[in-house]
Parts: sequence; structure tokens; C-alpha cells
Amino acid sequence: MKILVLNGSPKGEYSVTVQTAKYLEKKYPEHIFEFLEVGKKIKALERDFSPAAKYIEKADMLLFSYPVYTFIAPSQLHRFIELLKASGLDLTEKYATQITTSKHFYDITAHKYIEENCKDMGLRYIRGLSADMDDLLTEKGQKEACSFLEYAVWCAENGAFEPLPAPLGEVFHSPVDIPKESKAEKSGDVVIVTDCSKDDSQLAAMIARFRAVLPLKTRVVNISEYPFKGGCLGCFNCAVSGKCIYKDGFDEFLRENIQKAQATVYAFTVKDHSMGARFKMYDDRQFCNGHRTVTMGSPVGYLVSGAYSRERNLQTIIEGRAEVGTNFLAGVATDERDANAEIDRMAKTLAYAIEKSYVPPQNFYGVGGMKIFRDLIWLMQGMMKADHKFYKAHGQYDFPQKKRGTMLKMYLVGALISSPAIKKKMGNAMNEGMIMPYKKVFEKLEKKKK
Repeated sequence: MKILVLNGSPKGEYSVTVQTAKYLEKKYPEHIFEFLEVGKKIKALERDFSPAAKYIEKADMLLFSYPVYTFIAPSQLHRFIELLKASGLDLTEKYATQITTSKHFYDITAHKYIEENCKDMGLRYIRGLSADMDDLLTEKGQKEACSFLEYAVWCAENGAFEPLPAPLGEVFHSPVDIPKESKAEKSGDVVIVTDCSKDDSQLAAMIARFRAVLPLKTRVVNISEYPFKGGCLGCFNCAVSGKCIYKDGFDEFLRENIQKAQATVYAFTVKDHSMGARFKMYDDRQFCNGHRTVTMGSPVGYLVSGAYSRERNLQTIIEGRAEVGTNFLAGVATDERDANAEIDRMAKTLAYAIEKSYVPPQNFYGVGGMKIFRDLIWLMQGMMKADHKFYKAHGQYDFPQKKRGTMLKMYLVGALISSPAIKKKMGNAMNEGMIMPYKKVFEKLEKKKK
């Protein structure tokens, strides 16, 4: 097979991920591997896509290779997909799959993003390989990489690819009414981050209505106007100092103009099953804060134009981002049905969350994600010094191994219930013992009432 590796890493040949593809090239000389640096050379491809088109037209299989950046692929690969879709190339006879490396922090959403876009283009998609960054250094990881390629080739030879989704109907945008702004005195500080273009009148109207109905002061930051020098390079220059290698001032702008607000509302139109390449660049560049949840406790909301109800993966990303950051998700207002009612509801909820400082406990998305970060930063504390200091200060090193008392209790309970005779004598005592601490909580509550 002619396999074209689309290297989406901004590090180019120094990408950890692409080493797996290079390993497979050496292991399977019967296949022809070619490598296209779509991440590192994205600006050149924006000027002239034809060199990439020639490589793609010759290939039997497109192999997307990239590190997972903030829930999805790097912004450079996002932009490449936009260019590929706009190129008009006929890809319906070609196969596609992917290789990622990460610490498995939301690798599922990254893979789903590539899968959805491959199917948009009519590509015959084969499930990819999600590897740990160090897997290729182990015999087990090398075996898994080989098994993956053999499976992908078998799928292509036998037509065993995932079916394309059924065509969807036209996207409906409900009209948005913009009331006259209230003359009542407003206080507070809510920042609206958007990439709204001048011709996106629907999203602009949604933003205008939200600003009118929210009983708090708002300001808009349009990231389409920010002079970004480029997307995150994954260079770790910010690991110690928190200072980005780019000299465009975004790290300071982010901290002073966005992260100090009481709440953040993101406004976007759905593009390619995501918030779009510009927003992805914005998200990736926030790595100047490393893995630190610096806005924890601050509520967030979303204004979304487009068929959001069809975007299950994007919904997971938005909820997961809020949960990992310990940000209450005040709502996602869309224009699919009654945009006015949804915007008003989200505005009320956001105002309540700010007034009451409402921060619910994290669910699986947040707890699971932070456990991955906790273990990662503990191991990398010598390099990720700013993250390590933050995690120590906020009690995020909550390792279960430190809870010796609880472990000893469990050994005792385990010994007791292992004996049938003792277990029979205990009767319901174990269940009663489990709820005893809760009874004490109720007793304290009753005392306070008196």
C-alpha cells in the first residue's frame, strides 16, 4: 500500500508520535511510506496547497499522526483539515486511520474528531492507534504498533471500514431578537471570547442578545483579531516560567484580559465538528498555564450557532473541559430551536452561579482527567515546576497511598467478612456501621436548629 503519513505535530521530524510511523516503515518494507509535514509547514500550505494535493492523490491510505493537544488535535492539523476539505479532492476511494501519542487524557475525543472529519470527506475510516508517549520504547508497545498496521492493511484489503453516517438534513437557525439594552446600572465582569467574523450575523446577534439580557457588565474579546504568531509548538519553553516562546504577548493578554473575569462565555459557530481552527489555536496557546486549573471556581457558558445537538463528541469536549477546570457549566445556548429562550436561560443561570459562587463537585470527566494530570505532574515535577508548585498549593496530590488509616480499616473489614462465622454473627452491623458517620451529620444539624 501507498501510505501517506500526515504529520500534524508542529515539531515536525522531532515529533514523538511520528516515530511510530517511522518504526512501521522500517518493519514493513513491502509498503511505501511517504511523510508530509502538515503541522510544521501549515503556513506554507495555506499559501499553496498543491504540493500536499499531489501527495494525497497518489496515496492509498492517509495516516494522521499527531500528539493530543487539549482534548483534540493540534490547531495546525485543524487548519490542515479545513484546507483539505476546501481543496475539493475526491477522497472517496481512499482509506484513513490515525496514530496518536498522549497520556490518554481525552484521547477518545481527539480520535473521534479525526474520524468525524474523515467521514465528512468520504474517506473509508479504520479505527486508529492511541499510544502512550513511551509505548514505542517497550516490546509491548512495538507489538501493538505492528498489530495496528497489520489490522489497518487487512481492513483495506477486505473492505472492512466503518460505515459512513446517513446524510443529515439542513441546519436550522432560529431567529434572534435583540432587545434594547437595559438602562439599569450593571456591575461585574463577564468576558465573551469569540471568533465571530463580520459576516456571521447570526452569532453576532446571539452575542448581542446575551449582553442585553445578562444583568452584569460584559466585554468581548474577538480572537480572530488577535495577532497570534502561530499555534502552540509543544516546545515546553513555558514549563518553568510560564512564559511562551512567542513574542506576541498572548500569555499576558490571556491572564490579564480573560482569566481575571468573574466568568467566561465562549461564542462560536460549529465548524468541522469543533469550535474551529482559530479557537483551537487559542486553546492550545493556553498551555502557557501548563496543566494548572487557574480559573477553578469560575463559571462558564457557551453560545453556539449550528447543529450542536448532532455533535456528541463536541458536547463531551465542552463538558469535559468545564469539569477538569472545576468550572460550573452554566449552559450551552444554541440557535437550533428557540434561541431567545435558550440565551435568556443561560444568562440567568450564569448570573445565579456568579452571585452564589456555585461550584458543584466534579463528575467522572473531571475526576478522571485530573487523576491523569496529577500522576503526570508528580513524575515530571522536575521540569514542570510551575505546575508542581500549583498542585502542591491546591492539594491536588491526593494519592490514595497516603491514606494509611483507611487502608488499615479496609484490611480489618476484609479479614472480618472473610470468616463465614464472624460474618454470620455481624448480621446487619456492617451496613449500620457504614451509615453511622452520616447519622452524626444529622445529629449536628438538629443541634444547630435548636
